Amino acid sequence: MGGPYRAEMPKTDTSHPGGDAMITGMALRFADKPVLTGALVALRPIAVRDVPDIAVAVAEPVSRRLTGTHATFTVEQLTRWAMTRADHDDRLDLTIIERATGRYAGEVVLNDLDPDNQSCSFRIGLAGPEFFGRGLGTEATRLILAHAFEVVGLHRIGLEVYAFNPRARHVYEKVGFVPEGTLRHALNWDGQWWDAHVMSLLAPDWAVHRGHPDS
Repeated sequence: MGGPYRAEMPKTDTSHPGGDAMITGMALRFADKPVLTGALVALRPIAVRDVPDIAVAVAEPVSRRLTGTHATFTVEQLTRWAMTRADHDDRLDLTIIERATGRYAGEVVLNDLDPDNQSCSFRIGLAGPEFFGRGLGTEATRLILAHAFEVVGLHRIGLEVYAFNPRARHVYEKVGFVPEGTLRHALNWDGQWWDAHVMSLLAPDWAVHRGHPDS
């Protein structure tokens, strides 16, 4: 839902290798764990050294609400999770580093890989409000989408964003995601039901605008 961790973190991932119809004889997967660099941020594979910052981020109240995170995580759980990220070729978990300061600023994730249909899900979570509104999330999103479409060879990337998070929806639309529909009452937060909006971005559209649909 446009943010990190949620209840999936302690769970063991499973690999779903399959054929990539666009690249004959090759499997569509996230075996490569790249470092991606922009003007504002650098994305690198999540590592155990990130755990102290991750622990702060998953406890931050605003980020927990924006991501719909009900679960809590111990440092031990987070450490085990970080240690296994490189083992899974059905997902890509990258840390966002603010280049100006070297600080941990959040994470971006490609998961729920469907090799047969050349699709996956996307989510991003900044570490707290101090990183909002500065273009960090927008650049991080464009960097990982470029990798997904231009290097991995995906055809479709989808996401869900809660109705109370128009800031995130604006960023997704800004880089080219298109609304598809609404999951009604997808989240119960503090006794109130909230919808989740479904959005997607397709490779043919990305090839035209490369994350700048309004340019």
